[in-house]
Amino acid sequence: MRDAKRGKKKIVPFDILAFFILLILGIIMIIPFVWMTVVSFERYANIQPPFPPSFKIRNPSLFNFKLAFENGYILKAYFNSLIVSASSVVVCLISSTLAGYAFSKGRFKGKKLLFYLILATLMIPLETRLIPMCMMFNKINMVNSFLPLILPYMIEGFQIMLSKQFFDHLPDSLREAAYIDGSGEFRTFFNIFLPLTGPITATMCILTFMASWNSFLWPLVMLTGAKSR
Repeated sequence: MRDAKRGKKKIVPFDILAFFILLILGIIMIIPFVWMTVVSFERYANIQPPFPPSFKIRNPSLFNFKLAFENGYILKAYFNSLIVSASSVVVCLISSTLAGYAFSKGRFKGKKLLFYLILATLMIPLETRLIPMCMMFNKINMVNSFLPLILPYMIEGFQIMLSKQFFDHLPDSLREAAYIDGSGEFRTFFNIFLPLTGPITATMCILTFMASWNSFLWPLVMLTGAKSR
């Protein structure tokens, strides 16, 4: 009997109150998205959306979607974003894993100073780097190309820090055993350490892809043509 009583969890009034508060907040957050979806199927959505919000589709039409796909270059924009995001992931993944391995297992002068300088770039917002970077890419004639959107991911401080922290938890005995067998530095990295980086690699891919896909200000400045966006 005592075990049965212990297995039952008492319902605390505070838990019920917290549940209803979270439920109400969730509904409030979902309502704008539901209203946006409903209005998008209305013929008059671009002229006079109903207010207060109405969740009934009175005049169902796909006119807004047709107009967006015909005149808005949406498919082209999605394709360009996919190319830039995928390329940024590849560039960031290669550079960050190599840099993280070097900072974790390598021994060279100025390693800590260089690592701290890379971390310091995280404190510099994009708005302060926007004009110098724009002038630099303009001088080398890279405006209206995808390279200015991809190359900055070669030195990504947060990803390098994640990679370094992951390599720090891998034992140095793996590297020493590889050296005893005659393996070089690059072979040790690609054949032994890199296959072990599955979790951190997946995390870096997701974070980099989301950052590149959601980027707006920097592509808006560098891509001035409608077709290149």
